[in-house]
Amino acid sequence: MSFKVVFIGAGSIGFTRGLLRDLLAVPEFHNIQVAFTDINKHNLDMVTELCQRDIRENGLAIQIQSTTDRREALKDAKYVLCTIRVGGLEAFATDVDIPLKYGVDQCVGDTLCAGGIMYGQRGIAEMLRICRDIREVARADVLLLNYANPMAMLTWACNQYGGVRTVGLCHGVQHGHSQIAEAFGLRKQEVDIVCAGINHQTWYVQIRHQGEDLTGRLLAAMEQHPELARTEKVRIDMLRRFGYYSTESNGHLSEYVPWYRKRPQEIQEWIDLGSWINGETGGYLRVCTEGRSWFETDFPNWMQEPAFAYTRDKRSEEHGSYIIEGLETGRVYRGHFNVVNDGVIANLPSDAVIEAPGYVDKNGISMPRIGSLPLGPAAVCSASISVQRLAVEAAVHGDDQLLRQAFMMDPLVGAVCNPKEIWQMVDEMLVAGERWLPQYGAAIADAKQRLAAGDLIPTQPYEGAARLKVKSVEEMQQDRASARRNAAEADKGKDRAKASS
Repeated sequence: MSFKVVFIGAGSIGFTRGLLRDLLAVPEFHNIQVAFTDINKHNLDMVTELCQRDIRENGLAIQIQSTTDRREALKDAKYVLCTIRVGGLEAFATDVDIPLKYGVDQCVGDTLCAGGIMYGQRGIAEMLRICRDIREVARADVLLLNYANPMAMLTWACNQYGGVRTVGLCHGVQHGHSQIAEAFGLRKQEVDIVCAGINHQTWYVQIRHQGEDLTGRLLAAMEQHPELARTEKVRIDMLRRFGYYSTESNGHLSEYVPWYRKRPQEIQEWIDLGSWINGETGGYLRVCTEGRSWFETDFPNWMQEPAFAYTRDKRSEEHGSYIIEGLETGRVYRGHFNVVNDGVIANLPSDAVIEAPGYVDKNGISMPRIGSLPLGPAAVCSASISVQRLAVEAAVHGDDQLLRQAFMMDPLVGAVCNPKEIWQMVDEMLVAGERWLPQYGAAIADAKQRLAAGDLIPTQPYEGAARLKVKSVEEMQQDRASARRNAAEADKGKDRAKASS
């Protein structure tokens, strides 16, 4: 088989190297064309050198096309994998730090809440430009597989406004599936699940083992598990009150709803600092910063280590390669995909991007009808979808009024801030992100005038309820194995350290 796969944002070491390994573990794909593109030539060159070494050591003749010219990379592409982070770590820092001044304490800030909304504004503007390039130079049957966050917003914009068939992919369902099996003392492959909702708020509505329904027994199993009871307090509380377990990590989930991070003195009750993903303030920003610093410093050593083996037993659980394998070879794959709802979940809006079980084979990607979510989980998802819709429309049209309304409707922002504070916070975030927000030119000019005029609502420097210091390269040298894992993994919550706090 020969077709072209393009990686946009290929300077992301974790995603790019791992997804390429997954793809080239399929024997039929040993003659495909591979193109890498990124705006950062330094990062792109490092990742290309490492991946080309892997290819060579596995005895394959593929020569990576590596270029900062995105349109050149996309020419004749059949599959496009996107892992971009628009604005990089510099913009990400403003997503966390500016809301903190107003009391909005986020663990991640890449999906919902103040950080996720602004991340979406930057990402959607760029994704629509990517879609334009894809429409103009890629194959007519091209499929865009989006790994970039905010997953639902970006996938929504690409499908509705970008004119490119787009499926969003995430690993949250697989993680929760593993936890559920662990809680019952079973192996993951022994537990069958049905999970449906929206990305990062997907609900395990059915859990079965050898024909027995375990869904109603999960709360007791979680509460009795010595580690999960300590590290997943928010998720277990949501399970207790809504009846179903949610996919995303403790830290992620805590910032999507209004109840667990609105009072600084209570945040510590709901989190655990054994791993950033359990609720650390700005935790994802910290580990991404550390990972990038480590890779840039330690890169020469990576080239001396054994190459990735392109074998089936080394493939990750990321859906991308399995989708391409199913479409090209006809092997059936079942996963959970982010697609336009169109009736898959009956009681969520038809235009929203939902996450639900799907099947892939030669006939394409098929999404069975799930029916209705239980009313409580559906209500939680619906609140987020309202924010997503406002944020998508704001980003596409450069409408800062809709953007401010998205902030107001956001569950955690609305629980912490009053309207005047929200208006000023949006002004600050627009100005901070000016270079990545071309659609907001007039709004940013007005925001600058308001901020310069004085008479501002007082804010205070605030590090958050549970912020840890970013480690220097010298500090990371003390545990090289952990530093390397953090830098290498696309999923930086995969290695969840056992908490000792």
